[in-house]
Amino acid sequence: MEILIKITTFLLLGLILIFPILILKRLKKNILLNYSLLSLLILAILIVIFTWWNNQSDLILLNNFGYNINGMNHNEIYENVASVNMEKVKNIETSIMGISWPLKAVFGFATFIPYLILLYIGKIVLDRMKNKSIT
Repeated sequence: MEILIKITTFLLLGLILIFPILILKRLKKNILLNYSLLSLLILAILIVIFTWWNNQSDLILLNNFGYNINGMNHNEIYENVASVNMEKVKNIETSIMGISWPLKAVFGFATFIPYLILLYIGKIVLDRMKNKSIT
């Protein structure tokens, strides 16, 4: 179960990193405006899916390890958790406490905006290098 969740998480992260590059390669006219709008929209959707999936996968793993999310005290919460998995469960429990996944999505979106800008600048630089080498 853990491996399937990790694979899905890495695929979503790969999509977040690759989609702006694919959009940049496909666009021909009004490249700045179209790239900005398309990449921001798709990036927002992918980041929301990614952060939601991280939260849901943690809940799935907790349930898989026997964690009782509806327990009233520590004995009820951890009664079905094997002692081998206790440290993993406590780490996952700590990671889901704190800020919620929508707020993580907002922070993730703000973090990836410079990535989009760097990709666009890199595209401009590569185009200019190609034009200089042709002439």
